Amino acid sequence: MKYSLTAFGGPQGHIGMMMRSFVEKRRDITETELMDYLSFCQMLPGPSSSQTVALIGYKRGGIVLGVLTLLVWIIPAALIMGALTFVVKYVDAAILHDNIFKFIQPMAVGFIVYAAIRTMKISIKSPVGIGIMLLATVLTAIVKSPWVFPLTILIGGLITNFSNKEFPPHDTKAFEIKWKRLGWFALIFVVAGVLSELARTQNWEHARAFNLFENFYRFGSIVFGGGHALIPMMSTQFIDHSTALYGTALISEENLLTGVGLVHAIPGPVFSLCTYVGGMCMDTSPVNQVLGCFIGTVGVFLPGALILFFLFPLYQNLKQYRVIFRALEGVHAAVIGILWGSAIVLYQTLPGGDGIDWGSLLVIASTALVLNFTKIPAPFIVIFWLVLGIAF
Repeated sequence: MKYSLTAFGGPQGHIGMMMRSFVEKRRDITETELMDYLSFCQMLPGPSSSQTVALIGYKRGGIVLGVLTLLVWIIPAALIMGALTFVVKYVDAAILHDNIFKFIQPMAVGFIVYAAIRTMKISIKSPVGIGIMLLATVLTAIVKSPWVFPLTILIGGLITNFSNKEFPPHDTKAFEIKWKRLGWFALIFVVAGVLSELARTQNWEHARAFNLFENFYRFGSIVFGGGHALIPMMSTQFIDHSTALYGTALISEENLLTGVGLVHAIPGPVFSLCTYVGGMCMDTSPVNQVLGCFIGTVGVFLPGALILFFLFPLYQNLKQYRVIFRALEGVHAAVIGILWGSAIVLYQTLPGGDGIDWGSLLVIASTALVLNFTKIPAPFIVIFWLVLGIAF
């Protein structure tokens, strides 16, 4: 719970806090395991940081603890974003985002830099790995597309599959594929689509609820690159498509952008933006608004969880094969490059980030140095920058 209330900065920013909280302090997993989880989740659709957190719980206590860990991670952010749908008309979001949280984004970049430095020490083993890391950094910084993440990882794995001559440890344990989890994912996808279309064509009383669940479930099933990739999808679906279909947008562009600003100013997954959008799309009454928040949350997180818990045991089994084992060095190097590239991209989005912003660079450097050379818990670092934002 402490982590879910202090993890700012989006999926890449969360990695530094995971390193500090779950590797160094609690020792729930090793650095190598965290890199492996990150690499795997970057190749899946859905919320990568949420899936990584779920795998940490899964490793400690199986699927039950994995699901509980995921819920504890999601619920605080969902409650905050749901509550904001009721107050957004009365509170100037810019005041919160620009003042109280003005140091949070550069702080998050500092967490990313720290994570990149730490993971370099354990995962970059050869000149080939350095080359893959630099390539991934450039691609992430230049190619502004969510597809760059899985494609870069695949390229890295392909390169080291030919350059790495190591053999995996032999493992002959029997493995049973849990097809039921994938079956639930596909069944819900089909049923949600059918019910949504029936509700629209037959003008059901609660048609909007069925439509929204299908929309959010589809988003969670196909989106790569984290929560930021959801924004253009939701803009197209709930503004452009809705206007063409019904003559009015389900959410105004101004309210959508307000939600985007707010979700970057709170801890937790960026995917909780769907909680806010779901509520705003069903703001005809308080009850419907709460229902919309619930639909947005469940709809977007459910497919990623089903895919994760189906594929991860299969992935763990496949690592005993030479082609997968040799690819992991390149996969890990690509993830580190994605971290460096993400730090560059996030820095460029800061006020003054198009040039040299010495204030932001000071926050980034001091955060990374404190994390690297002291044992100060990550939540205290977050609180410090929040208090400084209020004071100045």
